[in-house]
Amino acid sequence: MGWYNFTLLILVYLSMNIQELITYIEEEFDEIEKGTIHSESSIREIEGWSSMHALILIALVDNHYDILLTGEELKNAVTIKDLHEVILKRKS
Repeated sequence: MGWYNFTLLILVYLSMNIQELITYIEEEFDEIEKGTIHSESSIREIEGWSSMHALILIALVDNHYDILLTGEELKNAVTIKDLHEVILKRKS
């Protein structure tokens, strides 16, 4: 299998796992009732959102995906899907 095909397989695998990211977020934030957020949910509309939640989200992504988000990346990610796309780009 060539490098290109391998990279595509990884991207497909990661793109299928947006639900995994949602599960991590639901587990991390007590304010979120399980099953209430989805890929198009706004990150900043999470109940009780604050700068502390942003730091927790940065730590969550670092712990689970080994990616240290920049403030700019988090600022530009409006939805869970946007955040997932940042993770995909950084992983590829």
